[in-house]
Amino acid sequence: MNGQTCGPEGMALGSRGSCAIGVMAKSPRPGHSKTRLCPPLRPEQAAQLSAAFLRDTTESIAAAALSAPIVGYAAYAPSGTEEALAPHLALGIPCILADGSTPAPRGVEGFGRCLLQAIRQLFAAGHAAACVLSADTPTLPTDILITAATVLLTGDERRVVLGACEDGGYYLLGMRLPHARLFADIAWSSGSVAATTRTRAAELGLDLAELPLWYDIDDAAALERLIRENEGHAAPWTRRAVRALGLGTFTHSARAA
Repeated sequence: MNGQTCGPEGMALGSRGSCAIGVMAKSPRPGHSKTRLCPPLRPEQAAQLSAAFLRDTTESIAAAALSAPIVGYAAYAPSGTEEALAPHLALGIPCILADGSTPAPRGVEGFGRCLLQAIRQLFAAGHAAACVLSADTPTLPTDILITAATVLLTGDERRVVLGACEDGGYYLLGMRLPHARLFADIAWSSGSVAATTRTRAAELGLDLAELPLWYDIDDAAALERLIRENEGHAAPWTRRAVRALGLGTFTHSARAA
């Protein structure tokens, strides 16, 4: 835990040559966090695990920033919860509001509005490229974040990067310009999200680069996989939470991130 404050006034200003990565974050609360993991978890356990996911994800972004021109953010919702969120983030990670409250083009609804708001905020901070990142992939290898930033920054304004999840969603979407169409008319929380995003990119004539597949932890089967496997980022906060919750052995022999 840390005592940092979190809010727009603490936004890190980017340079023209940097890539922003904003993790989509909500303050962990029983009954509101990781509800698809209940059962097998109790609401307070799910909130504890959610907090660990956030810390590991933001720590991984901070680690990636040591090897590439990356600036990390927490894109949070709802408004007014930033102080509760701050203790669960890596030190130095500022917050931007992404609650879907800003105007969006027709067809950009629900979670898509939040993603677009986050992307617009990241570009408004002065970055040359911007990515939105899932908070449900604490074991995502850090080198994938480095690759995403590098691929974006070495491409032109048509460059887009997509990190698809094995369930048909995506864990990361990055771009050189805020393409609202990438978030339009998408059935969020379905298995068609990544495929529809590819279609949108093709319609816009964008240069789409694909990152390696990974998995997100949003149901009991994925939680079991997290406990059983040890691939990717070390995720020390998640491993400690798993042990504290008595969910099984989650030893670390992960490949270097």
